[in-house]
Amino acid sequence: MKLLYSDILPLAAEDGQQTIADCFKEQLTKADRLEIAVGYVSRASLEELDELAAKCNIGTVCLNIGMYYIEGMPESSYHTAVKINRKWADAGIGEIRMVRAFKYHGKIYCFYKDSKPFAAIIGSANLGVLKLEASNRRQYELASLTTDADECREIAEFLNKLKQPSCSAKISDISDMPLIFEKNNALSGIELVTEVPPTNVEFYRRCAAYASFMLPLKVPAAAERHMDDGRHFTKSNINVCYAAPRSRRKSRDWYETQLTVAKEITHIDGYPQKNVPFFIVTDDGYWFKAHTTSDGNKQFSAVGDELIMGRWLKGRRVAAGLDAPINDTQKDTDRKGMITKEILQEYGCENLYLKKTGQTALDEEGNELDVWMLSFKPEDMEGDAD
Repeated sequence: MKLLYSDILPLAAEDGQQTIADCFKEQLTKADRLEIAVGYVSRASLEELDELAAKCNIGTVCLNIGMYYIEGMPESSYHTAVKINRKWADAGIGEIRMVRAFKYHGKIYCFYKDSKPFAAIIGSANLGVLKLEASNRRQYELASLTTDADECREIAEFLNKLKQPSCSAKISDISDMPLIFEKNNALSGIELVTEVPPTNVEFYRRCAAYASFMLPLKVPAAAERHMDDGRHFTKSNINVCYAAPRSRRKSRDWYETQLTVAKEITHIDGYPQKNVPFFIVTDDGYWFKAHTTSDGNKQFSAVGDELIMGRWLKGRRVAAGLDAPINDTQKDTDRKGMITKEILQEYGCENLYLKKTGQTALDEEGNELDVWMLSFKPEDMEGDAD
């Protein structure tokens, strides 16, 4: 057995001592197969594992994650895991699994060559040890490396048992994964937007629906993102940021969004009246004033800041780890920042849900305004209180 360390002052790694991360990378260069079972992961560590596996030409890789099926998984980590699992499956090299039978809190990294396990790391380190971040940079981990053939064989047998359907399942086969939705920082500190506590959100969610509307999000398919014919929504609606800039010196902000609602919806009785402001409370805890405008009452937007709606909508996907803001949309010639049907399907929702709660609130001038709830989650369209 060889002891492996962290490198954190005042217990910095000494001469002759090896860190867990360095040992992992050293053993990986000797391997053609990798099996991992840990309790927790992070988005950054998943991406690092994927890069290291590719760099070292690992032919087979399996990551089994132990705690999230019962505790809930941060959505950015979940979407990253799903993406990498799909990549590995398409390449025929491996999979990501979730332990479902119980909470698995162990941490094992097993290395194989020619179908035989030759080394294993066991200790306290979750996958985050591969890519330190602010959350774990000062977290000291300790582990041991074994190259004993009998011990490696026993560890490999345990990992095989943990992969059995009675214990775990492929992440792609799990439809009821509980997710922890992460904070949408794109709206933090924005003027005209306030945050409301979860208890308030739950109150409005449970209010009976005096009127409710499903608002389809108009976007192109990925293959249509260069079809600028006015019919594929490449320069309008959510993707209006790709329209011609208002100034030669500055592209449109990636968060700029126009929500255009079809007349078949705006003409339904109960839809918000044109130019009559109302309050929006979002399913993730933001509060701002909105209105409907333009010919046929077709534009649905926040009052006073054209970026608020986009910061809310696109910011959700950024928080989920599915998008990154584009600094200059005019230079994004491949339109990697364009929202497509496939992207919305990956998020799991292609519509917004607008519900009149029957509640009112006073604005800054003392006017009594209706409160509507805006959701980007299908379950919030249920309407009536439980």
